[in-house]
Amino acid sequence: MQRRTFLKNSAAGTAGLVSSSVLASCGETDKSSTTLPEKMENIGPIVICTWDFNNASAKAWEVLKSGGNSLDAVEKGVMVEEADVENQTVGLGGRPDRDGKVTLDACIMDKDGNCGAVLCMQNIAHPISVARKVMEETPHVMLAGKGAEQFALEQGFKKTNLLTEKSKQEWIEWKKTSQYKPIINIENHDTIGMLAIDQNGDLAGACTTSGMAYKLAGRVGDSPIIGAGLFVDNEVGGATATGVGEEVVRTVGSFLIVELMRQGKTPQEACEEGVKRIIEKNKNKLDFQIGFIAINKKGETGGYCIQPGFTYRTYSNEGHLNNPSDSYITS
Repeated sequence: MQRRTFLKNSAAGTAGLVSSSVLASCGETDKSSTTLPEKMENIGPIVICTWDFNNASAKAWEVLKSGGNSLDAVEKGVMVEEADVENQTVGLGGRPDRDGKVTLDACIMDKDGNCGAVLCMQNIAHPISVARKVMEETPHVMLAGKGAEQFALEQGFKKTNLLTEKSKQEWIEWKKTSQYKPIINIENHDTIGMLAIDQNGDLAGACTTSGMAYKLAGRVGDSPIIGAGLFVDNEVGGATATGVGEEVVRTVGSFLIVELMRQGKTPQEACEEGVKRIIEKNKNKLDFQIGFIAINKKGETGGYCIQPGFTYRTYSNEGHLNNPSDSYITS
């Protein structure tokens, strides 16, 4: 069922149940209470993504440079990593949970605040594209587990065995000890998050992952959660996260960073504050990695992390750069 048709058919039956106070909170917010950044001139197309995913950022830039929109750019960009069997943290070939099953999470968000997500989905190689279908073809934001897989198959996606021989053998080796101690910047370097601005100055974002290696069955981190792993506000900017998702969820990290930019902070300042909020809640145990990246409406970018080693890619008219991130812990 098309999203538009569903909403049209259900609107009449539900309109009388919605109070004026709910309408005010959902769609008629008083913007006089919010301080928006001064009107900024867009510098032109730009893409930013977590880690040194140069092929993904190059693909997104290809879409932007040819005049494509930011939503297509981020989808096509992260799909590169979803299809790369050598990347064991995203998509096909991702490391499994402790039961040997590869489960994928993803979300996507466009310039109008529309969003879609899939959680704990098996057997589908491109969760980001399924998330976009959820956004565009259903009245929902999230589909999970078997329901997400069934929806994907109904939409024409092909069933695929996501567990490669390499990841399978590593899992078998892990089972000998079954120690759950993810390695910083390796097993919890588990996400590609991407943000883009197109030639019209419009933003979109995408985030996709296979999650923590050898996690408990059913575990979902921040990556498919709008506001945690990804958030986009076309008036302000966008942010996305990587690392131990539980900590990002606890601070609603990406939403926080966008709101800090709304209040006037630069993307760099906002990312640093986002990390500091997490550190404040974990003063006695910083044995994990969190990395944030952000972009504002005029194309300024920033990134910050807890542990050394996090980098992020930018691609714009100024070039294709891998940017080492500053970190709270320096050695």
